[in-house]
Amino acid sequence: MTRVLVPLAILEGESVSTGLPTLLATMDVTVLGYHVLPEQTPPDQARLQYEDRATEALVDLEAAFEAAGGSADHRLVFTHDREQTIDRVADETAADAYAITGTTGPVDRLLVALTGDVAVDRITSFVTELIGDREIGVTLVLATDDERHGQDVLEAAADPLTERGIDVATELMVDEPPLEALLAAATGHDAIVMCEQAPSLRSFLLGEEAERVAAESVGPVLVVRRHRDDAATAQERPEDDSADRPSRPDDSSKS
Repeated sequence: MTRVLVPLAILEGESVSTGLPTLLATMDVTVLGYHVLPEQTPPDQARLQYEDRATEALVDLEAAFEAAGGSADHRLVFTHDREQTIDRVADETAADAYAITGTTGPVDRLLVALTGDVAVDRITSFVTELIGDREIGVTLVLATDDERHGQDVLEAAADPLTERGIDVATELMVDEPPLEALLAAATGHDAIVMCEQAPSLRSFLLGEEAERVAAESVGPVLVVRRHRDDAATAQERPEDDSADRPSRPDDSSKS
């Protein structure tokens, strides 16, 4: 089954809205509770001080996803580098997408962004599995300066969704700034699905654009990851000094 990673600053009180567990009920979920440490603080010290409180919060969140009908586990990580930790845990759990949490109740309609270098087949497959047999509509939005190509992309994305009986609308925005177009289209939608942009998720998930989309759209943002060459990813990613493996005395996790 498709897996979604839900990263949360667990000791800062970051949590999920009531609608997110229901939206992700068709997915396997890993709740990643992380706490970013000052450079001079060793992870083992933080674990001794905060592990029980953080774990209690993660267990409650895991139970919320399971109560909504999904499958969930959790990881607890004390780290000096949030970005590296999220990337690493996503690779280790083979996560297909990340969730940037937002405020939402029942989800009736998804906005699916296709602007940029998007793997259309991958994102439509994710959306199909996310919706399952539920009555959730989809709006496909694309901002481009090539109207004909944009229409082709929208049609290619809409066809497999329509064939599954999903209510699909399309919106083509020509010669409009992509981010502004996405934010304008977000009105009237309960959550956003978009594809990770090359070369790294960090440029979207952890950058200013992601924060703006998540903040201004209010609802959750699901970012579908690209396929990766595991060996290449491991070689390119800097070593992560976070602690989340129970086999070591300074680590803590559950998965």
